[in-house]
Amino acid sequence: MTEKILIFDFGSQFTQLIGRRLRELNVYCEIVPFNKKGVLDESVKGVILSGSPFSVRDEKAPQIDLTDIKGKLPLLAVCYGAQYIAHSFGGEVNPSIAREYGRAILSINAPECPLFKGVKDRSQVWMSHGDTIADLPDGAEVIASTADVHNAAYRIEGEETYAVQFHPEVFHSEEGPKILENFVMNVCGCKGDWTPDSFIESTVQELRSKIGEERVILGLSGGVDSSVAAVLLNKAIGDKLTCIFVDNGLLRKCEYESVLDSYRHMGLNVIGVDASDKFLDALKGVTDPEKKRKAIGKVFIDVFDEESHKIENAKWLAQGTIYPDVIESVSVNGPSATIKSHHNVGGLPDYMKLKVVEPLRSLFKDEVRRVGRALGISNELISRHPFPGPGLGIRVLGEVSREKLEILREADHIFIGGLRESGLYDKVWQAATILLPVRSVGVMGDERTYEYTIALRAVTSTDGMTADWVHLPYEFLAKVSNDIINKVRGVNRVVYDISSKPPSTIEWE
Repeated sequence: MTEKILIFDFGSQFTQLIGRRLRELNVYCEIVPFNKKGVLDESVKGVILSGSPFSVRDEKAPQIDLTDIKGKLPLLAVCYGAQYIAHSFGGEVNPSIAREYGRAILSINAPECPLFKGVKDRSQVWMSHGDTIADLPDGAEVIASTADVHNAAYRIEGEETYAVQFHPEVFHSEEGPKILENFVMNVCGCKGDWTPDSFIESTVQELRSKIGEERVILGLSGGVDSSVAAVLLNKAIGDKLTCIFVDNGLLRKCEYESVLDSYRHMGLNVIGVDASDKFLDALKGVTDPEKKRKAIGKVFIDVFDEESHKIENAKWLAQGTIYPDVIESVSVNGPSATIKSHHNVGGLPDYMKLKVVEPLRSLFKDEVRRVGRALGISNELISRHPFPGPGLGIRVLGEVSREKLEILREADHIFIGGLRESGLYDKVWQAATILLPVRSVGVMGDERTYEYTIALRAVTSTDGMTADWVHLPYEFLAKVSNDIINKVRGVNRVVYDISSKPPSTIEWE
């Protein structure tokens, strides 16, 4: 059984960063809502409580039962978590005289503390809270302070319980990675042996045990996630896997043919299905982004249900769901909200008699790529930019039509091709071309035009949880803009998106 750290999420914008930091240490962890039950088992080596936008003094502040955790498992409480323990176990939490946000210098009062082994004194940490711990909880001693926060960190005597009011997971906390490493390695005793090779080995064994002699169908998209899932399943169950690549009418230019050809060269059993008319019919008149995603997802399932009946003994549907899909689709009750639904998260309707298997469900995007390389998949495929499951359906803003899709395909072809030709493709994590639902006045030659606007988007990221826009060269943007306006009929304006995630998302819908 793989050892793991549980991270209970109280809705902090930084919770996913805690998970990323632990994964970078080759320590497996799971992020779960604070109110999720039945998650403790013998594989759990320690627990982390996240921050929260709430105050522990709020009437609707998230509450967690620590009966089976505190004093029984190693526990690290971060920000809200630290205040929650103080508030719940005899301490006192009050509003800060001045709201404490940003950089602070940490003075270590207990250098012998396991949490601070090898951590240099007076390093920079990042504060983000409106409350402060005025009095420590019962049995606690202060182990670090800042100029404004005396109880910046504390531990409970006789327990492996530690709490910090700063955020060790963020970049600005200089010794944060070392503090987290100390907790999971020194305090929890994790081995740090969760590597791509170990993931492949354990997942292959698990898949063989779960699936047995039954057949699996998998929906290929041409992207990294489904490709890695397919190769991993093929390694586990061989010819019991049938891959289906659906042309949903929402793919990039010439993608259906080129992707089918590349998969056949990988030794996968692939069937191509042209269902574009079904998808486009389902999208007629639909403008709401969530309704579009759900309409696309429903047709996708219908197509697979139909195809599964053609494959004898097909009992499983495999999906390339990854961890950010799961996190963004699960609402923590109260503190955070569902960002968007994902077409491959949430199970199948009752009429579809297939069980779901998601071999990559625990991985962040960069981890999927590491696993793919360990499986021997070509770098050309592994380095492909992420492409959303609903495809161009969520890059045509508003109602989707064949005319708009053709305009978008041509503009996208110019943008992506330009990135490749200019040597910029691999410097960008994801690039997208978006057709806006507005027309503007332009002039071409001596004629007045009233045509669509194209938005270009390029971001850098590690796992899709946060992203920043890419500073593409002005000369490149000028050439792409000029090529799109001159070569794509129906477009007379091009803009570049310079917003980051958060507060924006990577996709516009």
